[in-house]
Amino acid sequence: MRLEVDITGKTYRSAAGGPHQVLAPIKFAIQSGEVGVLVGPSGCGKSTMLRIILGLDRDFDGHVARPPEARIGMVFQEPRLLPWRSVEQNVRLAAPDVTDGKLSELFRILELEAHRSHFPGELSLGLARRVALARAFAVEPDLLVLDEPLASLDDALAGRLRDEIATLVASRPVMTLLVTHSLEDAIRLGDRLFFLSPRPARIVQEMPIAIPRAKRNEVELARIRTEIRAELAALELETK
Repeated sequence: MRLEVDITGKTYRSAAGGPHQVLAPIKFAIQSGEVGVLVGPSGCGKSTMLRIILGLDRDFDGHVARPPEARIGMVFQEPRLLPWRSVEQNVRLAAPDVTDGKLSELFRILELEAHRSHFPGELSLGLARRVALARAFAVEPDLLVLDEPLASLDDALAGRLRDEIATLVASRPVMTLLVTHSLEDAIRLGDRLFFLSPRPARIVQEMPIAIPRAKRNEVELARIRTEIRAELAALELETK
């Protein structure tokens, strides 16, 4: 399976009636089993791009090609759980056919086994984000979209949840698109990084990471981090 994005532009009308460009031309593709990461500053148009990719916004120039039979799993910036349903009910609502074994395995990986009968109001933000991940993976997605899944978490909790995401992504072939402003998230989870400009967003640099995620030790991560920062610094100088 393959996701192909070729957006030539996205423009809103301002309150005064004039055009307001949100997205400049953006073109990229990701394959099954690959994690593509969109890295960009706040307000650059990442959420608008996601709505287009998911088919929620069709008012744009260009095209997005997804396999028509692809199942989509989405993790929003906010967990968006139904407060009157338990953790297990929230997950089963999205994936009514999920088996007990599959659900138990997801809850084990995400450390949710003790919280199956709890309600969202009883959960911390970190636990609520885990439930949102369980809900997305329970549908066995072909395309997984993660919109800032680690935002507002402390470093230790973000690190644990990042490892859990990596475990889940490695468990089955899935096209994964991660949106973040964190270089750390990008280099630990991504296979190819797409760096976006401020609004109107465009891809200013594409950087592949050849080392498989499972083999990225701290030494390798430090080297990748340094190389990327050097490339971005050079790019910034070139574009002044």
